[in-house]
Amino acid sequence: EVQLVESGGGLVQAGGSLRLSCATSGFTFDDYAIGWFRQAPGKEREGVACISTSDGTTGYADSVKDRFTISSDNAKNTVYLQMDSLIPEDTAVYYCAADYHYSDSPTIARTCLPIDFRSWGQGTQVTVSP
Repeated sequence: EVQLVESGGGLVQAGGSLRLSCATSGFTFDDYAIGWFRQAPGKEREGVACISTSDGTTGYADSVKDRFTISSDNAKNTVYLQMDSLIPEDTAVYYCAADYHYSDSPTIARTCLPIDFRSWGQGTQVTVSP
């Protein structure tokens, strides 16, 4: 059974930083696309950053490029999202998601669309105050 557990959310002032972690289990970590998504109240869930664990290909939303960095530690089966220069608009529940796409994982990571991911964590709240 695929399990994804997010941690690291919290309250931070604008301009600050947070690092989210997604601990995974129940699947072969090296063959998956794994991503971070967020959903703010009244808005649709959107892709933030995704990574192909087989070759490290990444994809980012335009709104977070140059501020957020996704990385994976294949030895720990964990994916991280380093968030710097946070702004109030980043406030949302952040979800980790994963899916097996074999040779398509790099493409899935670049596009980073929620529809391409079937396994989801419970989410962690990130709140950025002005």
